[in-house]
Amino acid sequence: MAVKEVEEGMERCPVEEVALVVPETDDPTLPVMTFRAWTLGIATCVVLIFLNTFFTYRTQPLTISAVLMQIAALPMGRFMAATLPDREVRVFRGWGFNLNPGPFNMKEHVIITIFANCGVSYGGGDAYSIGAITVMKAYYRQGLSFVCALLIVLTTQILGYGWAGMLRRYLVQPVEMWWPANLAQVSLFRALHEKDSKSKGLTRMQFFIIFMIASFAYYTLPGYLLPILTFFSWICWVWPHSITAQQIGSGYHGLGVGAFTLDWAGISAYHGSPLVAPWFSIVNVGIGFIMFIYIIVPLCYWKYGTFDARKFPIFSNQLFTSSGHKYDTTKILTPQFDLNEAAYNSYSKLYLSPLFALSIGSGFLRFTSTLTHVALFHGRLKIRSCRDIWRQSRAAAKSSKLDVHARLMKSYKEVPQYWYLILLVGSIALSLMMSFVWKEQVQLPWWGMLFAFGLAWIVTLPIGVIQATTNQQPGYDIIAQFMIGYVLPGKPIANLLFKIYGRISTIHALSFLSDLKLGHYMKIPPRCLYTAQLAGTVIAGVVNLSVAWWMLESIENICDVEALHPDSPWTCPKYRVTFDASVIWGLIGPGRLFGHGGLYRNLVWLFLIGAVLPVPVWVLSKMYPEQKWIPLINIPVISYGFAGMPPATPTNIASWLVTGTIFNYFVFRYRKGWWQRYNYVLSAALDAGTAFMGVLLFFALQNEGRNLKWWGTQLDHCPLAQCPTAPGIKVEGCPVF
Repeated sequence: MAVKEVEEGMERCPVEEVALVVPETDDPTLPVMTFRAWTLGIATCVVLIFLNTFFTYRTQPLTISAVLMQIAALPMGRFMAATLPDREVRVFRGWGFNLNPGPFNMKEHVIITIFANCGVSYGGGDAYSIGAITVMKAYYRQGLSFVCALLIVLTTQILGYGWAGMLRRYLVQPVEMWWPANLAQVSLFRALHEKDSKSKGLTRMQFFIIFMIASFAYYTLPGYLLPILTFFSWICWVWPHSITAQQIGSGYHGLGVGAFTLDWAGISAYHGSPLVAPWFSIVNVGIGFIMFIYIIVPLCYWKYGTFDARKFPIFSNQLFTSSGHKYDTTKILTPQFDLNEAAYNSYSKLYLSPLFALSIGSGFLRFTSTLTHVALFHGRLKIRSCRDIWRQSRAAAKSSKLDVHARLMKSYKEVPQYWYLILLVGSIALSLMMSFVWKEQVQLPWWGMLFAFGLAWIVTLPIGVIQATTNQQPGYDIIAQFMIGYVLPGKPIANLLFKIYGRISTIHALSFLSDLKLGHYMKIPPRCLYTAQLAGTVIAGVVNLSVAWWMLESIENICDVEALHPDSPWTCPKYRVTFDASVIWGLIGPGRLFGHGGLYRNLVWLFLIGAVLPVPVWVLSKMYPEQKWIPLINIPVISYGFAGMPPATPTNIASWLVTGTIFNYFVFRYRKGWWQRYNYVLSAALDAGTAFMGVLLFFALQNEGRNLKWWGTQLDHCPLAQCPTAPGIKVEGCPVF
């Protein structure tokens, strides 16, 4: 085989983790877009998107990662290689394909995984576009046509694909943009396809199988038999009658002090696998987490009573009235899904739990600090004008040193920029058309769409730089909704749509960019990558909406907690957060909450604070260039230590920090050989075993209603953690002070 090795004088990747994990060879003769790759790629994409869409409506949602399909594809690919005939099939004159072009190879496997990743991008995480459609149909009971919904789903994703294509030269090709999460997949591919020397102990494949089986077996405990392992809040057992102790110690409804999780799904649920996060990133997240959870929130709640904090639970994703009860948004809605101002004034102002309010404020800080940090520390982007940024970015991309991986990729034809530009312009045109044809359903006018596109274009590059170097993605969901909430107050559907086009298209772009970097590491021809991502995007979008539409139409009272049977699993906790956000930013609007006279007006100062905080760090890094640790202080990532709460809990984040510290500091420093060989393989094994058992438990037991009910199946034995502590507030199940 024509395997290309590292040429003499060719520069190796300067990022140590990449140099230790990613192979520095290539075989350009291997077939990639084969019949097997297309068949298994489409099949895994469809299965994954179906499962992820189905599970995301459950009380305990389960995200099936692409690792599951990555593993399942291997025996299926080898089976096809062993059984299919070696025969040419002619489809058109002069064009055809071979059913079986030889042994199933690693590049085919990578393309199949990239197909499957489209299923995760749509159905995994927060199921972004479907979240908005679910809120429109299930919460606001709005009439929405299937064609309009399909356009929302597809244009959002293809818009993100267009952004990815335009930014790939800045976020994929430079060696500094190393996308840490991809190293786990690279390690798994090598473990599945390469032969290891047995003299070194367990091979990577043996190690993977052992820990996947162990993870598979263990997940029966937190997943079914003993769910209390997900939130082990021992402080509540010591003080079962103390509200304060339970607020401090509850892992599910409190600050989670002393609480921990022994559930891998809980550890990796919100910040991803801690085994793939760089150590300096973990330190930054930890600093922000400690400051926020253990200093700022307690001071605001117990010492100062900020935002009338003690009228409400210390940690909740619910919305509240001034009397501490849950907010009923139906009382302030008009039939056109606008705000009824008279009803709002007579009913109650909107209140948030203190941790929820402060988490929103952290989003203000995170947005401006991201822009400032990237402008200062990645000095190729000088903030003088958009034209300057574009010109200097292009110059930087052209002058970047090419490491071994970039040089090996020069063997393949690049994708012309206009291929991506066509997709970008087409998705923008269809989105603008939708704002005219379905004006009443989407509420967002054409100029609002253009505003969203402009916002996404501005922020995708700086956020991509942060994610590509730290494995953390600073969000700006709050900012997108804050902006349009001021411009179009009282329009919750318009707010949702603006968030999709202004923020979620960026998330999709970053997902595509990550896959492009995976293809770069695995030496996949760029045109094959383009084809696989585009085909997977369209297929996943159609299946995603079809499954969601079927569930929304066929399950009675889906997402309506009050109307559902108490044992119903279809309570949609992820979409409840999406709905709450549409109420806060769209229906009521930021002007009433954060404007003059608003209860949360002082949080707006965090915009300014976030813009300023990276400056002293940058100044110190210039004053003391010999101190290499100073540039590692990353304000956006520090603020990420309290991102995503709710629905993430402090226990999720604390356990993530501890696990990441063990493996990416102690093991990396003192057992580097073990870390190089097994660390990312272990991450993939834990993901795969948990996912396989999660699917099995659901279809074999939970979907049949065979749920256990005993002390160990309660997630959190801290009922008083949800109680307010202000005098005179009466809430069912709580004492009155």
